[in-house]
Amino acid sequence: MGEAVYAVFSQLCSVMATDIDVNAEWLSYLDVRDYHALEKAILSFKATTIFHLAALTDLEYCEANPSEAYGTNACGTENVGLLCKKYNILMVYISTAGIFDGNQDVYNDYDLPHPINNYGKSKFAGEMFVRSYLERYFIFRPGWMMGGGPEKDKKFVKKILDQINTGKNEIFAVRDKFGTPTYTYDFAKNMLEVINSGFYGLYNMVCSGDGSRYDVAEEMLKTLNLENTIKLSEVASDYFKKEYFVPRPRSEKLLNLELTLRGLNKMRDWRICLREYLSRYKWLNY
Repeated sequence: MGEAVYAVFSQLCSVMATDIDVNAEWLSYLDVRDYHALEKAILSFKATTIFHLAALTDLEYCEANPSEAYGTNACGTENVGLLCKKYNILMVYISTAGIFDGNQDVYNDYDLPHPINNYGKSKFAGEMFVRSYLERYFIFRPGWMMGGGPEKDKKFVKKILDQINTGKNEIFAVRDKFGTPTYTYDFAKNMLEVINSGFYGLYNMVCSGDGSRYDVAEEMLKTLNLENTIKLSEVASDYFKKEYFVPRPRSEKLLNLELTLRGLNKMRDWRICLREYLSRYKWLNY
């Protein structure tokens, strides 16, 4: 997410991009769990808007390390929110579709969250703090992220590509979990649109269309012209239960209701975005 947000917004304004893992020349070190260091950076840069993207997103790690999950995803968010209010700074918080329990098929912006794991609970805690404490804020909920490129992508698309690169002739993908893929560049550009509108609040913001993990893998193989070379086999979630032991919502499909009502829904179909993503980083050269 940070790579796309930096690329889009650095063309329009001065951006100070930070992380605890400084793995690019445009990044500097900052830990959102350190209130005083955060305050010092904000004052030094004279920030007028803070995009709070920092999060622990590995579900298994969050489940095994709840203090760290809440320390970053909840307390870190509180630190940012406290300072935004103190210095009258606009806060932009990135939440997640993972705050829902998956018992519904689709969730709009007004459906009540009910997270079922530490990751979802800690992210929802951050969301609740922002909504209750601040008057000026934007909260955006993405779905299954696509973006970052070879160096930064840790999500499903990269995992499938890694299997292709290692010469796998059969790939297994789950067909009983559903979501809405979300391309980081569309997400960043639509954030800009919403922020410029001045309509503060909370927004589901995912690409149009939905599907299972199997559907995403299938579309990847078609896009890479590998559907006749690599066998794609559907499995249930239990197939990966040793590696991915944390309960996950059956459905994380989001509906961009508020964006649509405001006339601000510019998110494209995820299949178009997937092709663009693979093309952007030359992954179409298989």
